[in-house]
This record gives sequence, C-alpha cells and structure tokens, in this order.
Amino acid sequence: MTSVYRSEQARAEVRRWCLDRIEGAGLAGARSEVMTSAGVTGVLVTGPKPRAGQPAVVLLPGTNMNAALCLPVVRAIARERQVAVLDLPGQPGLSEGRRPRTRRMSWYGRWLGEALAHAAPGPVVVVGHSLGGAVALACDAPQIVGRVLLSSAGIVRLRVPATVLAATVPWLLRPTPARSTALVRRMAAPGEGRVPGELGEWMALVGRCCRSSLAPPPLPPGLLQLRRSVLRWLSRDATTRFCPRRSWGRAPGAGSGWRSG
Repeated sequence: MTSVYRSEQARAEVRRWCLDRIEGAGLAGARSEVMTSAGVTGVLVTGPKPRAGQPAVVLLPGTNMNAALCLPVVRAIARERQVAVLDLPGQPGLSEGRRPRTRRMSWYGRWLGEALAHAAPGPVVVVGHSLGGAVALACDAPQIVGRVLLSSAGIVRLRVPATVLAATVPWLLRPTPARSTALVRRMAAPGEGRVPGELGEWMALVGRCCRSSLAPPPLPPGLLQLRRSVLRWLSRDATTRFCPRRSWGRAPGAGSGWRSG
C-alpha cells in the first residue's frame, strides 16, 4: 500500500481544506464516515429521502477530486434526489489515503460495494467522473440499477495531449495557484475557459501535498460486456482533451448497449 500524501502534515492540510469548504457551505451536518476494508470513507449525504423503490444518486469524484469540490453539482442534484458523495480512498480528501500498488480497480470495486452497503443501502444510480467512472464499472453490487459515466476512465486508454503535458511540468515543479489554474484550463473541455478560483487553489494544494497517479488502463473487455446489462449513460461531451471521440468506437460493446450523449 502507498499513500497519496507526501507526509502526515500534508494529509492534515488537505483534510482541513476539505472540511472548511463543506462547513462553509452549511453541510457539516450532512457529513459522516463509514468503515470499509479500505479504511475510513468520507461520505456527504443531502437531499430528500428517497420514496419506496426510488433510487438515490451516488457520486464518485475523479482523480484528485472529492466531495468538497463537487458542492455545486451536489446542490443541483439534491433539489430533486438524495445524493451521496463518496470520497475515493487513495485520493486527496476525507477518506483513507492509502491505495494498493497493483490490482487497484478490483480493490476499488470491492470498496464501493462495502461503502454503498453503509452509505446508501437501497437502489442507487452511480454517477462516476473520470476515475470514479472506472470504479463504478468495476463494482458488481446488485443495488446499482444504473450508471452515468462522465469523461470516464476504464473504457479506452486515455491520452495526454501535448498542451496538457506542457502545463503539467511547470505545475509539478512549482505548483502555484496561477500554474494550477493554467493546468486546469488546459484540461477543461473546449470552450470551458473559466476556472473557478477554488479549483486553482485546490490543485496548488494537491501539487504541494500529494502524489498523483496515472489513469487506470481499460477494464477487461469481458467485464465491460457484463456491465451492459445495467442501464448506463456515457457522456462524451467533455472527454476530447484526453480521449478523442474516435476512440470510443473501439470501446468493447460500443454501439451495442451503451447509450451516449
């Protein structure tokens, strides 16, 4: 196991930043922690309690993201549905910082099944962004009745454009807010030039305090074929920086069971 954090002080700094954001949004009472085999998992639950048989929404943030960065999305979903955000273990946030060196996706799949049993025991639609999308696909929990994959990892091999790489190197060498903002701007979908100030601040903190990780490789084709049995929606609109549209045509089962938009 290896930790995402460079030191215990770095872990504490990241945790404080996340807690301040959640408390500042008036959601401190919505936060809790559940224990899994992967360690402590930070959970944020808000919105109306589901009616009988109605699925809740479970949001899985992507690499270097967590509930504290998803608050605008959480508020929007919570107007109509209960939403639970799970901070992924091994990523900066309010969950356990350690992650295995190998076989991470099977480990994440087991973790998600355990976390769902505690945090959202009824039927759920899992919304996964980036790494969170791959985790949603890796989990076979029967309570998952739908998956929404946003710029998802785990389907095809992602690529890093030269423009993103050119912004990444200065950020790694000295992660200032300005360099972090420039990096996020390069990573954003075309036309999304404005970067919220807190996101640049956050990525500067991540650069100082955390060890990043590469995107996972595509999941086994057999597993992706199995996941076609549960309704899913694959969003490709914001993936063009890391995954050209032509790459989706090579995804296992593409055009057969994958609804996209």
